[in-house]
Amino acid sequence: MSLRINTNVTSLAVQNAMRTNNRSTERSMKNLATGSRIAERSSDVAGGAIADQMNSDIKGMESAKRNAESAVSFANVAEGALNEQTNILMRMRELSVQAASDNYSSKERTMMNSEYVELKSELDRIAKTTRFGSQKILDGSVQELDFQVGTTSGQESRISYKSNSNTTGSELGIDSLGVESKDDARDSMDSIDKAMSTIGNTRAKFGALQSRLDSAQNNLATQVENISAARSQIADADLAKETTDVRRGQIIQQYQTAMLQEANNQTGLALKLIG
Repeated sequence: MSLRINTNVTSLAVQNAMRTNNRSTERSMKNLATGSRIAERSSDVAGGAIADQMNSDIKGMESAKRNAESAVSFANVAEGALNEQTNILMRMRELSVQAASDNYSSKERTMMNSEYVELKSELDRIAKTTRFGSQKILDGSVQELDFQVGTTSGQESRISYKSNSNTTGSELGIDSLGVESKDDARDSMDSIDKAMSTIGNTRAKFGALQSRLDSAQNNLATQVENISAARSQIADADLAKETTDVRRGQIIQQYQTAMLQEANNQTGLALKLIG
């Protein structure tokens, strides 16, 4: 065995091994502390870049999902108003059927007509005042609406809807109806049936939009789940593995410390030879 005083090669080798082990142990401890497998980007540069892109995609999809949910609320507001207009028309038709019969006198028809007129006014008021935010929905205002339900700028990430629904009394053809006479009552039945058909078609359009938006929400939720799982495979720390690596590094560190002491003691052997 050769002994050297100026350069303790064995000690240097042990110190280098200790540095390598310390870096590995510290990296595992950081991974445990952050919950990330790549707390230090240098440990996996490519994986970190992919994880960042996936995280950006997830955030964008979550925002798009909120847009879809808000758009569903837009359709729900319209549906609620249309439902009440349908109820009003049903009551108006009921009054028309009653007034068309000679069971009732002209005096009683006049009382029925008072309710009939008030219902017409309320139906018209609902159409003119129903809005989502600042946008009127049922007064015939034409608006081209784009709902962003994707994460790119292309048309494939948008759901377009032309909002031009008009359920005002004049548009439905009921603004001049009444039930003060048998003939008026009978004429109003056909007009109300047509008005109910128009509102039914309008409700169908909003229902179709809502159905599509629901599908968009479901798709986004599924994508967020799957991409989150993929990102977890790349970026999340395996706690069992990292804990094992930390403990392993600490044990090796203890042995290395003992070996460093032994390596440093080798220079003392040279002194014995000189003596």
